[in-house]
Amino acid sequence: MGIRRCRQQRIRSVAVREVNLEKHLAMLWQVFEGVLDQMQSAGTVTQAKVFSKLADEMSSRTTPVFDHVVVDEAQDISVSQLRFLAATAGDRPNGLFFAGDLGQRIFQTPFSWKSVGVDVRGRSRNLSVNYRTSHQIRMHADRLLGPEVADVDGNVENRKGTVSVFNGPAPAVQGYKSEDVEIVAVGDWVKLRRSEGVLPNEIAIFVRSQEQIDRAVAACEHAEAAFTVLDEKVATAPNTVSISNMHLAKGLEFRAVAVMACDDDVLPLQERIESITDNADLEEVYNTERHLLYVACTRARDQLLVTGVMPTSEFLKDFDKNYMYR
Repeated sequence: MGIRRCRQQRIRSVAVREVNLEKHLAMLWQVFEGVLDQMQSAGTVTQAKVFSKLADEMSSRTTPVFDHVVVDEAQDISVSQLRFLAATAGDRPNGLFFAGDLGQRIFQTPFSWKSVGVDVRGRSRNLSVNYRTSHQIRMHADRLLGPEVADVDGNVENRKGTVSVFNGPAPAVQGYKSEDVEIVAVGDWVKLRRSEGVLPNEIAIFVRSQEQIDRAVAACEHAEAAFTVLDEKVATAPNTVSISNMHLAKGLEFRAVAVMACDDDVLPLQERIESITDNADLEEVYNTERHLLYVACTRARDQLLVTGVMPTSEFLKDFDKNYMYR
């Protein structure tokens, strides 16, 4: 993109698109009905329907399948999955235990757990010790989310009291005049980490989406480092640098991470912004995009580099208050 569009301009654009919302919804429902008819003819069902049927089956049982269920990554549970879990727990006290981080919610639109029959208000607490990420990286990443993150039911995660058990160098944030210059800089950074004794499989490069993967590949080629582009199996390989989009970064950990291609039209992703027809949805897109960057940055244990082509993402100013993103 050329001149950076500020958030206020994006909100005005959304207001214009709201005029045609009803017409667009009618068209979409026609598409959905056609897909559902085709699935019914083929004898297939959606994943959500599978969990709904399982919930009905669990509700009809006289004896529970499990006494207790522990659920990790709870922030990304869908409505149908939560209904299934609620039915599995039944009326047993403490039948469900959830662990999650609202700051890492990147796959699901927020919804009320209470409306599905799972109310954790007054029964939850925040874990405040971070064992995986240095104090410096965690502190910068938390700025992307603010001091508190809340869900639809009003449960609040307060991040002010979080501490890390070890220190490290401050993350580096840099904007470059072109993709070629950024590629060389990231490649040199990978070379430097290798010279310091960091193994290739302890290094990762993350980008927003598949469209930016080639930039990460080019950086590895400049560094003369073998690399593996991760797929949905998220299987890292020995002696290779891992390359991935931000969604697949979830759950991974590396000593050194470069998050590159954080350009203004990439983060938040311009295609998502242009598809929004409601201001509330625009706010949710911004939150999700912030969470994606948060997830990518917190995959780093010791060293973190964040880069982009000027003008870079407005989020980088929040990440590092001393950084000038324009």
